[in-house]
Order: sequence, then C-alpha cells, then structure tokens
Amino acid sequence: MPDQATMRHIGPGVINRIAAGGQASAGHRARFFQKGQLLSVSLERLDQGAALLAARLWQAGLRRGEHVGISARNSLEWILLDLAAIKAGLVTAGFEFGRFECDAALAATYSLRAVYAEKPCTVDGVLDLGELVRATAAEVAGDAALETAALAGQPAHYGPRDVTTIKFTSGSTGAPKGLGATVASIDASLAAVQQLFAHGDGDNLLIFLPLSLLQQRYWVYSALVHGHDVTVASYELAFEAARQTTPTVIMGVPGFFDGVKRRVESLAQPDGTLAQRRALIESVLGSGLRYLWTGSAPANPATLDYFNDCGVPLFEGYGMNETCIVSKNYPGAHKRGSVGKLLPNKRARIDAAGVLYIGSDYPVNTRYAYAEPGASEALFMDGGEVRTGDLARIDEDGYLYILGRADDVLVLGNGKNISTRPIEEKIKAHAAVQECVIFGAGKPFLVAVVAPAAEPADHAAIQLHLKQVNAGLQPDQRVGKIHVAERGFSVEGGLLTSQYKPKRKEIYQVYETDINRLYGVHA
Repeated sequence: MPDQATMRHIGPGVINRIAAGGQASAGHRARFFQKGQLLSVSLERLDQGAALLAARLWQAGLRRGEHVGISARNSLEWILLDLAAIKAGLVTAGFEFGRFECDAALAATYSLRAVYAEKPCTVDGVLDLGELVRATAAEVAGDAALETAALAGQPAHYGPRDVTTIKFTSGSTGAPKGLGATVASIDASLAAVQQLFAHGDGDNLLIFLPLSLLQQRYWVYSALVHGHDVTVASYELAFEAARQTTPTVIMGVPGFFDGVKRRVESLAQPDGTLAQRRALIESVLGSGLRYLWTGSAPANPATLDYFNDCGVPLFEGYGMNETCIVSKNYPGAHKRGSVGKLLPNKRARIDAAGVLYIGSDYPVNTRYAYAEPGASEALFMDGGEVRTGDLARIDEDGYLYILGRADDVLVLGNGKNISTRPIEEKIKAHAAVQECVIFGAGKPFLVAVVAPAAEPADHAAIQLHLKQVNAGLQPDQRVGKIHVAERGFSVEGGLLTSQYKPKRKEIYQVYETDINRLYGVHA
C-alpha cells in the first residue's frame, strides 16, 4: 500500500477534506426523502451540522478510533452521523437495516462503543446516540442558526492505511463479512470516477440503495468536495424522488432498471419510436438525465440496449466490496457487453482457469476484519491481489467482460460443465420474469426457479419464453423444467441481498421440495 508521498497524483484526499470541513460549494443542496417528507439542506449547513455533531460526540466521551454502529434506513440522520464520525476520527459500522439484530452480541462482535439505531437498542456499556443524533438532525433541518461547538483538539487527519468505516459483503454466498475500508481506497476510487464523469455544478445524483453500502455514501462525499447536489431516498421512493428533484445521474442496481424498462413498456405503443421511448423514460426518471449508472450484479443486455438505443446512456461497471470500483463504461469509452475499462489504479490478471484477479495501487484492505476462519486467505492473495471468483476476458481494446462466476458452473450427472449465468440472463430477459436461478448439479438436466415480475404470474408467457430460449441452446444447456414462484423475490423476504442479488442457497432451501418434484422426487 502506498505511503502519503505516493498519494499526490490522486489529488487532495476526499476524506481529509471532509474531516477538515468548509469544502461545500455555495448553492448546492442535499435532499432527503424520509418519513413522508422531503428535507432540503444546503451542503454548507450539512457540513456545519456534522461538525456540531462531531463536537457533541466528543463531549459524550467518544474518542478517535472507537467504533460506532449505525442501523437505520436512509436519512439525514444517517449521513449526518457518518460525516460527524469522519470529522471526529470514529470508525463507523453500517449495518443493513432489518438484517442485523442490535443487541449485546452485535456490540461485542464489532467492538461498538456507541450505536445509532431506529429500533430500540439498549446494551450495557454502549452509548445510545439516538436522542443526540435526532436532535442535531432536527436543528440542521430547521432554519435557526446552528450552535458553534469546537471539536476538542484538531479535526481527525487520516493516513492512507487508516480505516474510517467497516463495510459488509452482500451475503449472497453466506454470512456477511466485515471489511475495513482504507482511506486511500476511498480517495482513489472517487478521484478516478471524477476523472471519468466530471460530476459538478448542475448535477444532482440520486441514490436510493442502503447507505450501509459504502459506495452509496461516496456520492455524498463527492457532492461536498466537487460541488453538486445529491438526493437520498429509499428504494421504494426512488420514482417519487426522481419526479420531484429531476436528477441528472441515477445510481441503481440492474433490477431497478429492469423495472423501469417494464414500466415504460407498459406505457409505450407497440410501434413507438426511439424518441417516444426516451420521452417515456424521462416521464418516469425525470427530464434532466445525463447518464445512468449500474453495477453490483450482472446487467441484462436487453435492458442496457433499451436505454442506450434511445439516447439515455446506461453505463455498466464492475467491482466488489473487496476491490471497490474496478472498471466502468463511461462517455467516450463504452463497448456493448463489457463492464468497461479498468480504472487507472487497477490491474487485472486472468489465470489458466479463466478466473479474474484484481490488483490495486490503493487496496481496500488485505484481509477481512470480521469473517470465518480461512475466508481472508481464500480471497486475498499474498501478492496483494484479490481472487474475484469471476470468469472473465479482456479484449484487444482493454475492455473487461465478465462471463460468469466460477462457482456458477454446474456439472451435470453426465459430466458436462454448464455455465448457468448466460442461461439465467436469457430467461430473465422476458418482461414476465423478475428473477431466475438455475439448479442441477449431479442431475440429468437443469431446472430453474423463476420469480414472476407481477402477481399473478403469467405462466403461459413464461413457459413460451422458456421454449424459445431452449430452442437456441445446446441440449445440455436447456432448462428441462421450471418452478414458478407465487411471488417475486425480495430483500425483506430474505431471498435477495441488499444489492438485489439472488441468494442461491436460501432460494434452494425455500424451494427444495418444489425442485425435487421437478425431478420426480416426492416427499
């Protein structure tokens, strides 16, 4: 990992600039959709409020390096505490709301000195920050001049190896793992993205995935340092937020844009022009769109084409919690089917089995802070690379293509290796399908559990689509039978991660009896 001297080429560090304060450009605002209302706060006032809260946290007895847990839905309070923690030198641990139980075990596992939680959280020896954070947020959202309170000593200053937050993996392959994100990795990622997209005056970035995902907070940090607006909402209020605030950039997972596509298709005329399609997209997402950003899971090629063909750029990228942003399509460098070119500080290597390894000048970290034994050794290599587990290729122009997960390759009973992801994507391409997960290891043929896009499921359309997909596949690739679930998968139902990836293990457990029936096995 580089020392301070080698950090010069990525510019002044974003985290240290936020810690010092006074970075916000006049005239820009942060907007929060929460509890049935829209709160609009100038970035200057948000920065001042964070400094006030930082001083109050210090007065409450918190000290640099101590851990603060946050378990709440997206809100002004979430962001205010996160920024205050940066100023005070505290380490935040953002727990996905509703997924972690705020109790003594959580506090002990993650060495929590204090907690801010929506749900009651009373733990001996742990400060409950609820009243303090909510009171400060109410002051920030009001009109009165904010109290001035100095942080004892100087604001925190971070070295590149310092950790300011613990982030957690999605849990799509098991229990979430905790990873300390180094300041250098955050600074470098934001510097690279700013170089590609030049977010600035006139931009309004809409984010609605949980703020427990560190990358969502990046755009708030960017607003403070680079001078643009930012809007924070929940997934459920994303369309309302877009309608009211006219974003120029929307960050969303592929499933969100699949949903936008279905919504627009339901409004469109069968013979509508591309201009009419664009107008309908703008009626849903706002008329100020500069581009759309997606990642975190594989995007449906049909959805990417749907937006790009009518002049609404939807740029797919690639990254992991353990690597941060690795590659991105962007204006002037965009190739269909790829996840873009590598960011300047990233390196890629593909081994003999086709598995992608990523190296970085500014790694997120070199091991997990919280994980089961052996997890770090399986992913973080001695030379500093991260074994992604993804199958990939890089073309002659330097564009990266993700071909599937190494563990998505099933071996049928006849010994044939089948990569399931391309087949799942073909089945998911239909408007009646929300999600598709294929099973069949050791079996005579593949089967799938299909989640419908609407209730009741359109069984006839799904079966016809499956027949058409199978017609274009080799015999061993064909899905012999499917089970159509009664309803779509959801985060709340435990079958999707917070990034809306399917949890294969949990889906199998829920539908094991139905899967067995597809093979003629009855309980």
